[in-house]
Amino acid sequence: MSMPAEDGPAKGIPWSRRLRDPGSILETARHVSDDLVDGLSGPRVRAAARGIRKLLAADGVGLADLSGSMVQAGSLPGDVDTAALVDEVLHTENRARRAEVVALPLIVHDELAGVLVVAGTARLTALNEVAQLLVAALERGRLEASAEHAAEAELRALRAEISPHFVYNALTVIAGLVRPDPARSRELMLDFADYIRYSLASHGEYTTVADEFHAIETYLALQRAVLGDRLRVQVRVAPEVLAVAIPYLVLQPLVENAVRHGIERRSGGGTVQVLGEAEGTDCVISVEDDGAGMDPEHAKALLAGGGAATSMGLANVDRRLRNVYGPWFGLVVETAPDEGTRVIVRVPRFQPGVMP
Repeated sequence: MSMPAEDGPAKGIPWSRRLRDPGSILETARHVSDDLVDGLSGPRVRAAARGIRKLLAADGVGLADLSGSMVQAGSLPGDVDTAALVDEVLHTENRARRAEVVALPLIVHDELAGVLVVAGTARLTALNEVAQLLVAALERGRLEASAEHAAEAELRALRAEISPHFVYNALTVIAGLVRPDPARSRELMLDFADYIRYSLASHGEYTTVADEFHAIETYLALQRAVLGDRLRVQVRVAPEVLAVAIPYLVLQPLVENAVRHGIERRSGGGTVQVLGEAEGTDCVISVEDDGAGMDPEHAKALLAGGGAATSMGLANVDRRLRNVYGPWFGLVVETAPDEGTRVIVRVPRFQPGVMP
């Protein structure tokens, strides 16, 4: 069987025959939905138009955005002013027709998003179904874009979420060491500068396990200077996971939560352990403290974003992990009152598109 040209069917083989297989129909519909994820002005809108033409067995298909700019697949009749047809739909938000060309408004959340133009289709039912498919695809794209923007906004807020109490205590300790131990004071000041730089700098979306562990060690060095013997620290990371790429600011918020909400609340202090190791094709990192702990239902609420502002980092980290790696790679929290807390991060050691 000969393959079809880019915008036309194979000679003698109508689209309706080629798409008779339900599996082919579903696959084409899925591709159309994916191609419209960036909207009617996105880079894959022409591919979406070709897929719609296949689904409808149409002579030609056009997709127009709100500016009236249209991308088409196949041929639209030259004796029909399709630009005027699109303009009519954009102004009235109603379906319009000229001869064998029909133009339908695409309404997303009660707002006009664009226009679908089809020439030579005979099945009104199929046309309506495809229009509904496009509306659902455009709606999905908007939701994904909104979720991405929300995650970016939360990450910016997370970068700026430096505890004034911690900053004051750290600087007070550093100032107190200037005369009796200037070398130690200088060392802690450099650690403080590293901590601020990493927390506030405009990093990309991803970093490495090595950089996150360096930020953790810097933060814990400052907290040990503040808390003294009340804070005990164990940090171990296997060399084979140091180069693994992970979302920026994934581990540091977990360690800060362990100190602030676990150890600082206990008069006798406690221990924070941070371990990183390889398990098959995964990188597994755990942050554990033997501090105050919490009710498991409260931990569940925190992951859902229902906690206080100081716990925003936990929900943000969980959401970003799921967005990047899928629903199976969120945070796992093991905790109980007075039993401490253990937070586990599991990510693939190699993930396409994830690189620092």
